Formats: sequence, structure tokens, C-alpha cells
Amino acid sequence: MTRYLISFDSGAMNHIPGEEMPAVGKASHAVVQEAVDAGVWVFGGGLESQRASVVATDGTVTDGPYPETKEVIGGFSVVDVPSREEALAWAAKIAVACRCAQEVRELGADARLAGDGDAATRGGAGRPGVGMPPPHR
Repeated sequence: MTRYLISFDSGAMNHIPGEEMPAVGKASHAVVQEAVDAGVWVFGGGLESQRASVVATDGTVTDGPYPETKEVIGGFSVVDVPSREEALAWAAKIAVACRCAQEVRELGADARLAGDGDAATRGGAGRPGVGMPPPHR
């Protein structure tokens, strides 16, 4: 299977009135639980702060993101599914729950699983104890 990053930009949910946020939270948690139950959930969350630190190759640390950055990730989900079409279907469910558009990108293969056959079919990829923490319930 392949892992996909499903994300939305910071500020993408700013159009939602504060009094509606509990319903949005409930709907998004329901989609996460559905993904957990389907065995495709790997990890996800919202970013608490957009303040970032950039670490250069020489170890120098500066505040970021880079000035030319106009959009930054506000929240994300990682799913482990057999096809891009299935990732897009999960993104659609998340978009409805979060009331904002989602971007979908395929993640590169996990080097720890390379040459190990299809670890996902044996319960390896995206499962607790194999490089990823268990989902919060």
C-alpha cells in the first residue's frame, strides 16, 4: 500500500464561525475514527502554531518559515491505502468534515520497509510499533 499526505492550509477554516467549530471537530473526529476502523489511518493532527524553526545543513537554526512562503500547512492526515483514488475518497470525507479543501500528495516509500516485501499486508506499515505512534482515541 501507499501512504498519502492529506493536508489543508493554515487559515482554510477561518470562514467557519466559532460556534460551529465543535460540530466541525465532532465531524472530523468521526472521519478519523472511520479511517482507524478501516485500518488506513497512520497519523494526523493540526499545527498549534505556525512559528517554525529552520535548521540548515550546517546546523544553524533560524526562525522561519522562509519569507517567500505564502501558505503553510494548518493540519494534515496520513493514510495508507492501495490507490490514489482511495486517498482522494478519504480527502473528500475530510474536506466535508473540516469544511475546507484538502491537498493530496503521495509520500515516498519508507526506507525501513524497502526490500521487506509488502509489509502493509502483514500489518506492518502504519501500525503501532512500526515507526508510527498509535492513533489518539
